[in-house]
Amino acid sequence: MTAFKTIKGVPVKTISGDRAGASFEGQLYYDSDGVGTFKFLGALAAGSWSSGGNLNSRRLALGGAGTQSASIAFGGQIPPNTLFGETELYNGSSWTEVNDLNTDRSAVAGFGVSTAALCVGGNTPSFSALNENFNGTSWTEVNDLNQAKSFGYGIGTTAAGLYFAGVVPARTVNTESWNGTSWTEVNNLNTARDGLGGGGTATLGLAAGGQPGPGIQVELWDGTSWTETTDMNTAKVATASSGSAQDAVLMFGSEAGSQKHTEQWNGSSWTEVADLATARNAHAGSGNSVTTALAYGGAPGGITTTEEWTQAHAIKTIDLS
Repeated sequence: MTAFKTIKGVPVKTISGDRAGASFEGQLYYDSDGVGTFKFLGALAAGSWSSGGNLNSRRLALGGAGTQSASIAFGGQIPPNTLFGETELYNGSSWTEVNDLNTDRSAVAGFGVSTAALCVGGNTPSFSALNENFNGTSWTEVNDLNQAKSFGYGIGTTAAGLYFAGVVPARTVNTESWNGTSWTEVNNLNTARDGLGGGGTATLGLAAGGQPGPGIQVELWDGTSWTETTDMNTAKVATASSGSAQDAVLMFGSEAGSQKHTEQWNGSSWTEVADLATARNAHAGSGNSVTTALAYGGAPGGITTTEEWTQAHAIKTIDLS
């Protein structure tokens, strides 16, 4: 087993049960539950979308953060110009209304978890630099962005985040880094755009899709600068995404082309996977992996439906006899 640690960089884990605690394809672990055998995670099996509980307030251009079983939705609008400050928490089956944002706005970005999230930028209806922090109970205004804008995208946590692209009113390449207290301008994207998605962390991130066309462009952030990488298969504009790792991101829904389309990134290439049940754009997404995600709200018109993405690795048992 020492060879496994040398190759993968981690030791063999002891885990009770089939999957809890195992995280990456090819991971070897000892299953202490029952017979006690060695197992490993095989390739991802086919995933699928299923219905979750509906939002209480229909809306589009909303923000979101968290995981499939613990998400937060905030802000948004109903056309033509009704702005929202409403905030809802998802517990894996239903949404509950909690304290509103201090300022109603749409086209916001969100990142973090359901008990510690940021709502950044947006339209009030003018372009906004506002930044609010949710502590699990209520929102508090904290230091603003350096540049007021909407329809950008954010990744990371309330302690270390990244907000990039958007409209100011021209589309922008601007990127700002959040250190838990204030924003600092850092190196720009290569391509100006808005309505994009992405994933990762403040030091290893991904930006994908957006407008103007072709809506398939992808860039990687290494903590210092952006580098263009493999394009998506299908254009995605006003899209949503899931993924807290740079090499594992799920992109779903779009204003362009197929509004149900879902693609998965493995660090080098994109694969088309199962479609959403409901065509949508200008929606929000939550999730910290490509195996579990949440899609909710969106256009046309402002909708309430929620969908849950589930995908699992095949589990293989090693016969040592």
